[in-house]
Amino acid sequence: MFILISYDIPHDKRRSKIAKTLENFGKRVQYSVFECQLTDSQLADVRNRLTALVVPNEDSIRFYSLPKDAVTAILILGHGVVTQDPIFYWTD
Repeated sequence: MFILISYDIPHDKRRSKIAKTLENFGKRVQYSVFECQLTDSQLADVRNRLTALVVPNEDSIRFYSLPKDAVTAILILGHGVVTQDPIFYWTD
């Protein structure tokens, strides 16, 4: 499934850890936005990893699941492409 993950984290160290975690699951398309092609188990894995890092009353991480037909309708102004390949997977 195609998941868009965005975050707003006020503390630099925690924000860096969250970004590093997300780099293992998707492609950064904006400073705090990642496009991810994930299976259900990978989605559960990334959610568990981020839950361990987030401070609920300070941080915000949003997951947007897009259906296949919505992905084909994504419009990009300027440079960039929609993530196509599921090339980013955590391999513990």
